[in-house]
Amino acid sequence: MSVIETAKAWRAQDPDGETRAELDILISDAEAGNADALASLHSRFDERLAFGTAGLRGAIAAGSNRMNRVLVSQAAAGLAAFLLARETGPSVVIGYDGRKNSRVFATDTAELMAGAGVRTILLPRLLPTPVLAFAVRHFKVSAGVMVTASHNPPNDNGYKVYLGGDNKGSQIVSPVDSAIAEHILRVASEQNVLALPRSTAYETAGDEVVDEYVRRTVNLRKRSSADLKFVYTAMHGVGSEIAHRVFADAGFGAPIVVEEQDKPDPTFPTVAFPNPEEPGAMDLSIAKASEVQADLIIANDPDADRLAVAVPTVAGGWRRLSGNEIGLLLGWRAAERLLFDGLDGTLAASIVSSPALRKIALTYNLDYADTLTGFKWVSRVGGLAYGYEEALGYLVDPEKVRDKDGISAALDFLGLMSELKSAGRTLDDHLAAFAEKFGAYSSSQIAVRVTDLSEITRVMSALRSNPPEMIGSITVTRMEDFRDGFGQFPPSDILRMWLADGARVIVRPSGTEPKLKVYIDASSTEGTAAERLATADATVAELDRGMRHLIAAP
Repeated sequence: MSVIETAKAWRAQDPDGETRAELDILISDAEAGNADALASLHSRFDERLAFGTAGLRGAIAAGSNRMNRVLVSQAAAGLAAFLLARETGPSVVIGYDGRKNSRVFATDTAELMAGAGVRTILLPRLLPTPVLAFAVRHFKVSAGVMVTASHNPPNDNGYKVYLGGDNKGSQIVSPVDSAIAEHILRVASEQNVLALPRSTAYETAGDEVVDEYVRRTVNLRKRSSADLKFVYTAMHGVGSEIAHRVFADAGFGAPIVVEEQDKPDPTFPTVAFPNPEEPGAMDLSIAKASEVQADLIIANDPDADRLAVAVPTVAGGWRRLSGNEIGLLLGWRAAERLLFDGLDGTLAASIVSSPALRKIALTYNLDYADTLTGFKWVSRVGGLAYGYEEALGYLVDPEKVRDKDGISAALDFLGLMSELKSAGRTLDDHLAAFAEKFGAYSSSQIAVRVTDLSEITRVMSALRSNPPEMIGSITVTRMEDFRDGFGQFPPSDILRMWLADGARVIVRPSGTEPKLKVYIDASSTEGTAAERLATADATVAELDRGMRHLIAAP
């Protein structure tokens, strides 16, 4: 079948007028000999957007290699078939954020799940991802679906799947992803989505599930011990309503909001990328915080599962804390809570996160676990008391959710800042105390966005075929390749290099974006806190320069 015939067959089952119109134009132009139209059809139909451990994620457009109602309908029907084959009387809860088509994709999923005979609950309105993750456990359902592309570019959307039961509401991992994908491909090859049975006899959850999420989040923390003036931004996402309720009920009052970013807007008009990690994304919140002389800035990403924090500097500017800085400070708090309560537990982080969390666990006689990147792995650690990954993901309450939760983490960080302010101390004082107790840890990240994915393959292949002996002026003592599995880890496209002074560099492709990522970590336990920090920072700077040279295009 030619690509034009494939496109016509797809168009015939597409319930969406917008994507049908896209295909009408492309098909007509391609039949008229337009090479660009034909190339666009090949881009859309030569491959299929793969369903994996991250579910689905891609640009909204027509075609099997894009996010659209046909692809989502096939995914929903395939997931329903998987659940029905797995257990008697399966159930699912579905949530959605404020991105383009999120509600449409969620409603399609609800109707198809219900039509297939799966008990289906749709959350009452657009809500943060952590509320959906909580709802999986709250309703004791077999599975959960969250329609979101998190912090991806505006025209993207995605489809995350969680499992209940023994999986405790964590995201899917291998081999479940492959089993679901097989069912999806069977639907795609054998059925027209317009002929799939649908039903509107699904349940719509009431606000009780939202109220319970808020209540349990607030109960995690003591009430504020000092007044804080803080700015909050929802980054055009869905976090504002729930975050405001949590902050108020916990005694922190109402934040000062970045009005331009407070309401859901799928076009994300004020940011190039709706990701607090990206340069410029927090400019509006920094301007607001400077104007009102705030104590700190709290930022969620659009689906509110990530947390970013910025604090004022002595020089009068603002500094965004790294994901590792936030993660280690919250990890220290978690260890202190366990000690105070006389409890054991495990601290966990992804392997690209700072090794300092292991030092915290060792100091407090707690278990520690490294995991592969992705919160689906962190959330599955046995006995988990706290987990994080450096990409602004933190889990401070594993008994409530088994996914990163930017709202709960924000509340915990506000608690820290309130306690410091009450004691007359600054965050810099606290970071210095950390360096004195555990050693100074410094980190940086290089993220190279590509338009051609083969460029990532080129860099990884070059590093494997010709491992560096030096990075900058520092000797590489060994390189560990995870391609065929390493230790307890399954095969992964990861390279980890250890340096002569104990520093570490990890290189891997991003799992959700067209990026190559490099993670650099160094530490020091010599001298004063300031001297330790200076030594670790200098090592990281040298490795950063060296890695940028190594991965540069030839």
